[in-house]
Amino acid sequence: MTSEARLYTFSQETKDHLRKFRLGTSRSNDPQAVIYFIDKQTKEIRQDEEKTVYKTLEEIGDDLPDHSPRFILLSYPLTLPSGRMSVPYVMLYYMPTTCNSALRMLYAGAKELMRNTSEVTKIIDIESPEDLEEIPEKLGAA
Repeated sequence: MTSEARLYTFSQETKDHLRKFRLGTSRSNDPQAVIYFIDKQTKEIRQDEEKTVYKTLEEIGDDLPDHSPRFILLSYPLTLPSGRMSVPYVMLYYMPTTCNSALRMLYAGAKELMRNTSEVTKIIDIESPEDLEEIPEKLGAA
């Protein structure tokens, strides 16, 4: 067991939701995203109480905190330059520049564990909600 796996936890409900979200979004025609955070007291990685599923990048940007990191799982259907449809499943690692060093360390330590548990294919680092505008381009949209 890695040291990250001993420090951070996922409830069974969270693990089930991660799997269901990954499988359920692979054939979707619309973007879908969920935001996860780390509970500072328990070190549990989880969604907030509302368990919101976001449908646009703008909705995600509106809900991101100004000074606290987040993990965002994103399924984003797009058309590749070849004309083919693709539905990349990625993690956006949101780390605002105004974030304190303790939170930076907390989230940096969990980054790979979150990647492996959620089974995303790629991680994209973002520092502000405005960076979300570049996501389609970074994913290779035509």
